[in-house]
Amino acid sequence: MRHVALASVLLVMAACTQGGDRTQSIAASGDHMFGTDANLAPSAPDAVPRYAKHSRGFAELRLPRGDGPFPLAVIFHGGCWKAGIANQAYMAPLATQWQDQGIATLNVDYREVGDGGGWPGSFADWSAAARLIDEVATAHPIDRARVTLVGHSAGALPAQWLAMEQDADGPLGARGAVTARAAIVFDGPADVGGEQAAFDALCEFSAVDPFVGARGAERTNRLAAISPLGHAPKLEQLLFVQAVLPAPSSRVQVALRARGAVLEVSANPGVSHFAIITPGHDAYLANEHTLMRVLRGQ
Repeated sequence: MRHVALASVLLVMAACTQGGDRTQSIAASGDHMFGTDANLAPSAPDAVPRYAKHSRGFAELRLPRGDGPFPLAVIFHGGCWKAGIANQAYMAPLATQWQDQGIATLNVDYREVGDGGGWPGSFADWSAAARLIDEVATAHPIDRARVTLVGHSAGALPAQWLAMEQDADGPLGARGAVTARAAIVFDGPADVGGEQAAFDALCEFSAVDPFVGARGAERTNRLAAISPLGHAPKLEQLLFVQAVLPAPSSRVQVALRARGAVLEVSANPGVSHFAIITPGHDAYLANEHTLMRVLRGQ
């Protein structure tokens, strides 16, 4: 992700004149935008519910206009699971785009390696953040039957892991799957262990091993505990929109379908890692119809 830093700064500076009525969702959001606001600056959240006491234990709730009930997208940012690279801010333009199209969004921040995250801290945050789904659905006109877990890059892991049942070897021990209808992955790994080389190359540093936090047999066991090869997500639909990273292997695709999920893979060769989540970019627009179909449960 580091190779985009200078270009991202320039895009963010250009975007300051393109936001229309939009306002920045947090004061420091420009530090982590990666150019994703070049076509649409983020709206202010309708609420910022908290799921933990630490500084990153919150999510931004955006609600569409109208009476609802609205589908809900629960969004997890990337950043190679390393603190200081990214936060929820760069996913806010996408959340705003979906808000304008009738999709409610929870844009989640969470701890990473270096600020209390990794194994098991990040998983604890993801699990706690998922409890906001029922809280939000109780307080607002949300269609609980149309919840989609969404992850970009490293956020692909919570988008799939939350829908997995876990036994005692899991990062939080035995736990049931979060009830969600679908998941969308933007240029992220389907199987962290099996795709470590490609993901580390994307990050331009070793991301997987520090996140897993173990060596030898324990490392192998931890990667197996979060792999769809042994823990298929309980979903009706699963969409991968890939750019730099490859499509899931045929073996992983079989595993992802094991519980009956309808799996789709959209390959976008030559497209950048951030273009596919940037509203207004041709790469995003090429996939928007499919994204809306999944989010709306159609």
